[in-house]
Amino acid sequence: MNFSAIWPTLTAETRAWLSDHNGEALTQRVVDEIGAANGGSIDPTWLADEADEGPTFNDGIVDWIEAVANDEEPPDTA
Repeated sequence: MNFSAIWPTLTAETRAWLSDHNGEALTQRVVDEIGAANGGSIDPTWLADEADEGPTFNDGIVDWIEAVANDEEPPDTA
């Protein structure tokens, strides 16, 4: 499944957190919710190298979230 298919299944709280904290390390709550929406785990191709603070999304997902947050047409990369 691609990330854009997961997005509408996430709670409004999680979508807002992702928009407000785009590019930052994901919290465990966010990881758990995205994993559950994706059948049990986050697709590893969605992630960049893990930082000390925790997992982060790759540039394609970050760009996609930014476009959605700005009410723009998101790229087809997510």
